[in-house]
Amino acid sequence: MNAPERVENFAPFGDDHGPLLTGPYAPIADESVFTDLPLVKGSIPADLNGVYMRCGPNPRFAPQGRYHPFDGDGMIHAAEFRRGRLTVRNRWVRTEAWQREDAAGRAVYWGIRETLVGRDDKPLKDSANTDLVGHAGKALALWYMSGDAYVIDPLTLATLGKQPAIAATGGKISAHAKVDEVTGDLLYFDYGNEPPYMHYGVVGPDGRLKHHVAIDLPGPRLPHDMAVTEHYSIVHDLPLFHNEDALKLGRHKVEFHPELPTRFGVIPRYGRSDEVRWFEFTPCFLYHVVNAWEDGDWIEMVACRYMPATTPDGRIDAQRTAKNVAELVMTARLWRWRMNLKTGATEERCLDAERNVEFPTYNAALTGRRTRYGYLVDHHPTAILQWNGIRKYDLDTGASLSAWADDVEHSWYSEPWFAAADDPQSEDHGYVIAFQFNAATKRETLDVFDARDLGRGPVAQVAIPRHIPTGFHGCWIAAHRIDGWDRAR
Repeated sequence: MNAPERVENFAPFGDDHGPLLTGPYAPIADESVFTDLPLVKGSIPADLNGVYMRCGPNPRFAPQGRYHPFDGDGMIHAAEFRRGRLTVRNRWVRTEAWQREDAAGRAVYWGIRETLVGRDDKPLKDSANTDLVGHAGKALALWYMSGDAYVIDPLTLATLGKQPAIAATGGKISAHAKVDEVTGDLLYFDYGNEPPYMHYGVVGPDGRLKHHVAIDLPGPRLPHDMAVTEHYSIVHDLPLFHNEDALKLGRHKVEFHPELPTRFGVIPRYGRSDEVRWFEFTPCFLYHVVNAWEDGDWIEMVACRYMPATTPDGRIDAQRTAKNVAELVMTARLWRWRMNLKTGATEERCLDAERNVEFPTYNAALTGRRTRYGYLVDHHPTAILQWNGIRKYDLDTGASLSAWADDVEHSWYSEPWFAAADDPQSEDHGYVIAFQFNAATKRETLDVFDARDLGRGPVAQVAIPRHIPTGFHGCWIAAHRIDGWDRAR
């Protein structure tokens, strides 16, 4: 059994820019390819074939002004599994902003704490650092504020340009697009500060635009995610949005409005703008959806509900809630919402009131179809973006079925993704994959779990000879969905 190599360099810009650029958050300065990495335990499963990709902020140059994790240049870390062999790569997303700063040799753009889209004096960077989805044989790197979709080769991590169909609309795409792996459709939304404030679109498996319509909202909003079912898409209108005065000045300041309901808009997959049906629920913010599906006349959506902060007498503390969201202080609970398309009835309930869980994943081959299992991270009670454990849920009952936590105080996991085994025999027949950094030992590993029972611990753990900064989202792209997989062999 080999010990993972200790990795260093945890404050490349010094301490002047705050704690979110040091320690587990610290960026790395180069791009690498690693093969023949030492196993700490177990062996790489031979029936695990494809690429696990994770995106996150990794600023190339010292930032101008105050730094927020949303600001850093997008860097992808990927683990390619091929018949028991493993290759690990990392590479920046070559956005237009990255190329401009590369030519200048310094930071040109400002961060979200300093500016908003549209300011010429302090331009904001589309960093493509938030999420990745596999579509049309490639991956798309996406940005949370609605930006361009950058096409990525999953095998080399080369940036291949912007997705042309989305660019041709004149609009953008938000971070959390959905891919229906049954039909090959990419379903997405964007949002902005000018009427109608949102658009919804569908790109087909050939990469061409199939559908694009406006979604009218009451004003500029800050939705983060969406959901899809086999025949519908669900967009979000949440009671957290810009302070109007700050917005006029091009500054980012959010407010929570507990007097307003949470609204979910259900639109047929290729529906018109006037076909959106809005359903109202208790006020909350919502970062991430697990999955959604149809059950007769009902639409069901399971997600992580951001729990509003409360005052000592039990009222919603709107100021503290907005501050928590802005500073990425996570207080989420697994939740289910139901919407009846025939009667207009609504239902909602908490599935697990005890655990603070977020960054959900599932068997993505079932996107938009009923899924029983979800895989989420346990969130550290105080540290920002520290996920110190991985948990498997029954999405019907809210029961925690199995979990793993290696070192709850010092472990920093990446978003875990389910990867089906070759020839799977059940929904959960496969693996859950995540990077893990231990802040005490300063060692990085890639951990592979049997998805049927996380409590067994990793069935394979591989030493990574470098620190991987804590980041955001990822995806699993199975071998048969990757262009050039067989040629690359």
